[in-house]
Amino acid sequence: MSDTVRAVVVDAKAAGRLSIQPTPLAPAGATDVTVRVTAISLNRGEVKRAVTASEPGARPGWDFAGVVEEAAKQGGGPPVGARVVGLLLGGAWAERVRVPAHALAVLSDGVSDAQAATLPVAGLTALHALRQGGLLLGQKVLVDGTSGGVGHLAVQLAAASGAIVCGHVRRPELRASVERWCNGGVAVGPSLESARSLGPFHLILDSVGGQTLASALTMLRNTGTCVTFGVSEAPTATFESGNFFRIGGVKLYGLIIFDELARVERAGTGLALLADLVQRKLLTPQIEVETSWNEIGRVAADLMDRKFTGKAVLHVS
Repeated sequence: MSDTVRAVVVDAKAAGRLSIQPTPLAPAGATDVTVRVTAISLNRGEVKRAVTASEPGARPGWDFAGVVEEAAKQGGGPPVGARVVGLLLGGAWAERVRVPAHALAVLSDGVSDAQAATLPVAGLTALHALRQGGLLLGQKVLVDGTSGGVGHLAVQLAAASGAIVCGHVRRPELRASVERWCNGGVAVGPSLESARSLGPFHLILDSVGGQTLASALTMLRNTGTCVTFGVSEAPTATFESGNFFRIGGVKLYGLIIFDELARVERAGTGLALLADLVQRKLLTPQIEVETSWNEIGRVAADLMDRKFTGKAVLHVS
């Protein structure tokens, strides 16, 4: 097996600052599985970091799906030939990767590579955020940024949990993409204030930050929780602290998915659950862009410019 693979790297001279170049394949550890990657997906956070903050030669990439070529030396992981979905802290956008067995889940025939590739960061973020609300059966849940990569999965998972699901989108044309899962209604408007009449809420998932987060903190019911995991609107928020704490027993939880996976539950466990839900047609990833990874620069630029919602999947050839 060659020690060199093609991989996406940060390239200051390339369109979108990303190109495919030969790179060394990392040596395999005792618990590592070697996977031939077939599909990858892009998340706005990792793309923004790659094109604005990473040094040339850096290897971005979190989400991938593929086929096991070498099993872990210590055993216990998926066997050779198994189709898998997995997550890396970086470098996943490559022809082949080496991955700890605990960061992989085996796929059934009912889950496509493209569907699977959308699940790691977005799906696990949605899953762990919803778990902060405990038992959701009959509880009101609000998701802002509903049409985005995490949001569209979160409303589906909340609906599958028996929640009364409410969504928020900023533009009327986005309503149709999420309303079938939002049995509690979809608020449409430039700010989250348009959702206030649907509350108060047991759980709010915020991926926007800024004034959206400030509004969310005063839409909770007694003992409610707001989980925040993004700052796409603004990095700071100003809110009426008295209006927040006087609700009583409310909480603000900051979620970083890689911290959750190190501290709470390994990635493979949640990925197996998400893949099973896709197999059972209880979860349907919204793939807006699907093309070859040779288009990485263009697709990354379009993602940064918000030219599409949902997920972008690139097939590795």
